[in-house]
Amino acid sequence: SSLVFLWYFLPVTVLLYFLVPGINRKNGLLLAASLLFYAWGEPKYVILMIISIILNFGFGILIDKRPVKTWLFLCVAVNLALLGYFKYFNFLGELFNRVMPGRPLVLKDIALPIGISFYTFQALSYVADVYRGTIKGQKNIWNLALYISFFPQLIAGPIVKYHDIETQLKARQHSWDKGAYGIKRFVYGLGKKVIFANSFAAVVDHVLSDSIRPYMGTGLTWFIMVLYGLQIYYDFSGYSDMAIGLGKLFGFDFMENFNYPYVSASVREFWRRWHISLSTWFKEYVYIPLGGSRRGKLKTYRNLFIVFLVTGVWHGAGLNFVLWGMYYGVFIVAERILRERMTGRFFSGKIWRSFGHLYTLMVVLGGWVLFRMEYFSDVRHMWRVMFLEKGGPYTISMFGDLRIYTITVLGLLLCGPVQALCPGLRKYLYQEEGTGFIDVVVMAAVLSVCLILLVCNTYNPFIYFRF
Repeated sequence: SSLVFLWYFLPVTVLLYFLVPGINRKNGLLLAASLLFYAWGEPKYVILMIISIILNFGFGILIDKRPVKTWLFLCVAVNLALLGYFKYFNFLGELFNRVMPGRPLVLKDIALPIGISFYTFQALSYVADVYRGTIKGQKNIWNLALYISFFPQLIAGPIVKYHDIETQLKARQHSWDKGAYGIKRFVYGLGKKVIFANSFAAVVDHVLSDSIRPYMGTGLTWFIMVLYGLQIYYDFSGYSDMAIGLGKLFGFDFMENFNYPYVSASVREFWRRWHISLSTWFKEYVYIPLGGSRRGKLKTYRNLFIVFLVTGVWHGAGLNFVLWGMYYGVFIVAERILRERMTGRFFSGKIWRSFGHLYTLMVVLGGWVLFRMEYFSDVRHMWRVMFLEKGGPYTISMFGDLRIYTITVLGLLLCGPVQALCPGLRKYLYQEEGTGFIDVVVMAAVLSVCLILLVCNTYNPFIYFRF
């Protein structure tokens, strides 16, 4: 969502892609563009990504010839060691220094490579699939390199499993309809990010600053957490829409990453709708290998809790993320136990759905406090203000204006209620068959507003870039 990308990088890449003949040359162009894209933001860490590609290519060949656990274990250990050093070294060092203050570990100034969590998980899925025999080891390193580094979803997903696009790397379909849909999906995603997420982010970051946060009342605290919930949804789902759209433009079909999570009536349903690619990755490569639900209830509860603990750790090197994962693990296990002891009819009734929506929103918004605040003292303070009514000198009217109120109402409606009440609108917005005159008008309007906002405003962060 930058002018350099929209005006220069993307048009040039698309033009060259369709001028270059043959799938191998097209793949080569996309690989070069992806490495340039990554090097633009992380010039020194592109070497780290290339090392990751070479290592996993080599392990794939070895495991394909001799699928033994030793090779798989060594490959996983190397990948996690690279991820752990850059992402968790200082976090673990700080914990060590608290436990062993007499022999402090010297911390290092380590910058987190953008997108390392995403491309590491993609590489691991490739090696795991080779070990399972689901796919054959890739003999063409350039195709594997493109899979790991492909720029549309490189930074923040969706996490693409190798077996889902293996055939697309060798042959894929291009058409005017597919390209038109890709452009439409990209523009919608850009609108989510620039019009909605950026507007919410400016207010949220201002109000949650150290000078204002301690003096917030209950009403303002709930308002800000609603805005943050909308910000992270439109930010992340907007990126995913852009990635899916760009994938279509180049002939790739990526899985959906969001399915209106805020209409969920349980925490379990929320995680089936939120960051779907990560949830399915953990299910396929962590939950099922741990035994899934095949080894009794207690081990099922354990496996569920482990998955969400790891989910929290994956999101960031901080105690708040660990607690966030444990927080969801407790609710997921509790819901599982409740469902096993209650009748299925109870959970499918209208009374439960109504209560479930409210309960899920409370859990999710409370969880976003853990996700957003770095220190647990701040989390505890905000929870106390949210659930035990408290006045404060700062009120909603001091930070909201007509524009924010309007965008908030639109954001609330478009993130679920409108789509639930008008399924035809959802089908129209996301249908792939054809792009009509109304689509073109809407896309032109959304794109124009986005460009105006990008020119006028330099505040354009992506939340998931830091993961």
